[in-house]
Amino acid sequence: MPSHKQCHLTMPEVSQQCRLDTRSRQDPSVEGRGHWGTKAEFILTVMGAIIGPGNVWRFPYLCYRNGGGVFFIPYILFIFTCGIPLFFLETALGQYTSQGGITCWRRICPLFQGMGYASHLIIAFSATSYIIILAWAFFYLFQSFSGDLPWATCGHYWNTDSCLDLSHLNLSMTSRLNTTLPVVEFWQRRVLKVSGGIEEVGGLRWELVLCLILSWIICYFCVWKGIKSTGKVTYFTATFPYVMLFVLLIRGVTLPGAKDGIIYYLYPDISRLLDAQVWMDAGTQIFFSYAIGLGFLTSLGSYNTYNNNCYK
Repeated sequence: MPSHKQCHLTMPEVSQQCRLDTRSRQDPSVEGRGHWGTKAEFILTVMGAIIGPGNVWRFPYLCYRNGGGVFFIPYILFIFTCGIPLFFLETALGQYTSQGGITCWRRICPLFQGMGYASHLIIAFSATSYIIILAWAFFYLFQSFSGDLPWATCGHYWNTDSCLDLSHLNLSMTSRLNTTLPVVEFWQRRVLKVSGGIEEVGGLRWELVLCLILSWIICYFCVWKGIKSTGKVTYFTATFPYVMLFVLLIRGVTLPGAKDGIIYYLYPDISRLLDAQVWMDAGTQIFFSYAIGLGFLTSLGSYNTYNNNCYK
């Protein structure tokens, strides 16, 4: 084991080894923590962690509400001034300390571990809400195997008299004013079965309960062996959503009127740059887009080797 004085040698290799030996001597748990099998596993896991409803749902909505293409100006500005630096900071922090989102702050300053507990509390609330979305997705997936999509037409037991069947094109415009689409009624009356108010709790939706249990089981087996299982699972879970988004993109741009819709959606409203809310939404979206401040990146980066080029 090199002495403390030997750690001041100018040779980079010797200095690097001294730092590794010093860390292992100070914290024996670092040696058995484990590392990613390949760099691809780390990259794919980070992709899977940061790409979620915050990007797929929230960003298009904010872009449309805040001036269309103008929204990209503050968003790109915050990417380089806030997103990338904090992304690198959290990843490097986990890699340097080889600790999770709470203990990494404890190593820096015991008082700072409160930030770790706060981030884990946010993750707990987020996980319990996102897992419900996965249950809904499984429910729609199972329903899509039927011969006729149940949300495409009326005539089902959950539909009302105001349901508008789009296959009947001979309806007058007057009769369409107070109607609802079958996809809306399927969502509200079949999937959610919305009650009359908060005072009506309602009963359990056993189909959704089973889908929720299935979601938790899949999540458990994705992480039950730590990074050994998570790294392998992400080869599918991190790439498949991108493939599906690309397929939906091709399908969307080939539909009639797609060009007009894209122009209407992204048409820049320069005057919105004077609105402080636009800049606030852009800055807030950066934290959703890069999963900053949640401890994800710190925990994932802690499984990198000490000399990994996380900046690259």
